Amino acid sequence: MDKIIQDYDSSKQQRNQQTIKEQLLADINQWETKSIEQIRHNAEKARKDFIQLAKQSNTVTEETVKLLKQNYEDFRRELKKLSGIRLISDTATTPFHLIKIESSDKNEHDSATSPRQNAVTAKEKQSELVASNKMLQDDSSATQGSKPSCEPNLSIIPQSSKYPSITFGLTKSISKDIQNLFNKLMLLNPMDKDGPMSGKCELETDQMEKFLKKTFGFQNISGKYIAQGVKAFQLNKPVRSMSPNDQIHFPSDTTSSFAMTIQEIIDWQRSYKVYAGKQINGMTNGFLQKALQGQSDNGDEAYRMKFVVRISTCPILMEFDAKVIQRSTDEDWPNRIKLVSVTGIDFAGRKHDVGDIIVYISNWKEVFEVDRNKNEPALLNERDFALKRGGPSGILNEDRLLRDLTYMARLRLRACDEEGVQVVVETGIGLGVFSGKHIGVDTIVRTASAVAIRRVLEEDGPSYKNIRAVVFALPIFDKKRSGRRTDDTFDSFAHEFEEPHYTGRIPVLIADQDMHRLTVAIARAGFTVSELNPADSHGVFGEYWQNRGPAVEEKLALTTVGLLVQHHLINPHVQNTNNYYIN
Repeated sequence: MDKIIQDYDSSKQQRNQQTIKEQLLADINQWETKSIEQIRHNAEKARKDFIQLAKQSNTVTEETVKLLKQNYEDFRRELKKLSGIRLISDTATTPFHLIKIESSDKNEHDSATSPRQNAVTAKEKQSELVASNKMLQDDSSATQGSKPSCEPNLSIIPQSSKYPSITFGLTKSISKDIQNLFNKLMLLNPMDKDGPMSGKCELETDQMEKFLKKTFGFQNISGKYIAQGVKAFQLNKPVRSMSPNDQIHFPSDTTSSFAMTIQEIIDWQRSYKVYAGKQINGMTNGFLQKALQGQSDNGDEAYRMKFVVRISTCPILMEFDAKVIQRSTDEDWPNRIKLVSVTGIDFAGRKHDVGDIIVYISNWKEVFEVDRNKNEPALLNERDFALKRGGPSGILNEDRLLRDLTYMARLRLRACDEEGVQVVVETGIGLGVFSGKHIGVDTIVRTASAVAIRRVLEEDGPSYKNIRAVVFALPIFDKKRSGRRTDDTFDSFAHEFEEPHYTGRIPVLIADQDMHRLTVAIARAGFTVSELNPADSHGVFGEYWQNRGPAVEEKLALTTVGLLVQHHLINPHVQNTNNYYIN
């Protein structure tokens, strides 16, 4: 041990590490302050990469000593690598010069490190790096058989962009209309994240209830619920009882309203389709009929809903600024919008999704209190599982997680392609409160989600008949008390598409933007576009939309015609098995 420490001290004296570190960080910070907001992401990445390299070589802990015992030569290579770090101007990828951290042994760095933040403990940090590297290695091996693009991959943050955004795969071979579309999207006004729909949406809920009541005779059924906490209702004036030529207006008949005809609503309802995974045990028409009425059982049936994709034409009534979009019936752009409702993996720890906890958390018995009679997590109240006080962080079954996330992404993108979607707008499904931050697994879950959809795009992209581009709407919300941002879904997806370079034929835009704003702009540009609705495993569209505490799914119910076209109590096609495709 003394010899190891002596060698370490001797090696440490051979480098001027502190000077290098201070100078590089100073250069990065100086460059960042002179840059505009649109290149902030690149600056954050450069800083994280440098700090990660420095930490790997400079942190002397008990764990480090153990590693030195195992292979001291690895440590010497790290010293050599750090001495070769330099600041370079990345002029090849964008007209606005970016910077990045580069090691003199770049290949070794790429294979050895995959920086992540937000780990609760050092042990979790190590497990996250191992998991991420394993996913990247799996991803690389899975795509070796596909033919890479012969043109350089571009990661662009245009000088003219109005908000953080980054593109991948936007090569010269991509058609001009897609290139122009991406440029147009990056010039949209930034999302108002503190606007009227950032809270409980009281006014918007009242507005939708009044619209449905006045137009269709909506009323709740006293004492009846579709699922726990989900109010049942009826329409005293169903859509099909009205004249097809009747014109209605949301929220009311004014010059600034969204106009639509009854015939349009009927057509949107007829477009409803369900695509489900035949590889999943118990996936039958009977199950789908039951689940899409909110009657799926806790556990296995709720788990099964992750592999069910609901898709229909579904116009957007207003963006997340709560301003109604003025529309006359001679405008066709609303007919080019598809809503894709899909359930994500749920680590929030609730009894309906107990299957997710048992399937994906290998040490769930150490994380949660255990109900010995049922051999499952014990309940703290009617809905939530009880965490063990002082218990460990969760340990994920990473192979199963990545496999299922990949299958889920493949199903929904295939459904979009079958339904003629040209531009897919995705969001972080299951990556907010359901990602398992309270049990310490959220970082790995975000990484796995990004790896999964990237893999699908690279493997399946060449066979798509209609999909031409994918846009990820990933608003940046999280900030530390200092005002600096913490790592979030935007960063996770950007990193996983950057390293190793994305080689898919489908170009990708990752945007800190309102998904409604993106979707409407794409539809107005003449493309058939889909947007993703993070649905609940109960299978009821909009689920808790009347509870005035909406998550994304409930906000979609308040801002689209989704209740009219995807809710089983309004659209009879939801229960028509002729619309179900299990393949």
